[in-house]
Amino acid sequence: MEKFQGVDFRWWKKNMHFMLTTLKEAYVLTTPRPTEPEEGDVETIEEIRRRQKWDHDDYICKGHILNDMYDLLFDIHSEALCAKELWDILELKYITEDASSKKFLFKLHRMNMDESIVVSTIIDKLHLSWKDFKHKLKHQKEELCLVQVASHIRIEESLRAKESDKSEKSKGKVESGQPWVHMVNNKPKN
Repeated sequence: MEKFQGVDFRWWKKNMHFMLTTLKEAYVLTTPRPTEPEEGDVETIEEIRRRQKWDHDDYICKGHILNDMYDLLFDIHSEALCAKELWDILELKYITEDASSKKFLFKLHRMNMDESIVVSTIIDKLHLSWKDFKHKLKHQKEELCLVQVASHIRIEESLRAKESDKSEKSKGKVESGQPWVHMVNNKPKN
């Protein structure tokens, strides 16, 4: 099985779940940990064994999930307390990302697969302030190659630089690295 790189989560999830089921560990993803007895209650040996088995299987399950990720993702997600918490975090993060990038990647299906992954990754890695620009690139009707994406980014960068220069000249110089907001009045003309 290929290690999870942050893309194609649904495929990876199905394969991982199959492996965990084969190893009889997948139940920890849906079954809560057996509770400890309340103070004063007597715990049976069977209850102790059940909780210890669950703890052991949870540890092994979490280890298998983490071990099947690239190092960077391993480092990011290794702090999860249990396998279910890790599984839920991965689902929440990557199913959403898969859904948003699936439409974009579909448009690139005729391109070289490596290039489409690079293009998608470049767009996804753009700064949060480029959210609208990222959205526009992902939803264009034309297919984009690496050169086109680079060109779009350079054009957007130069437009933002010009807009920044105009803003600095009209309002006084903004210190380097300081955030600024350009306000536009969009009232319709009557």
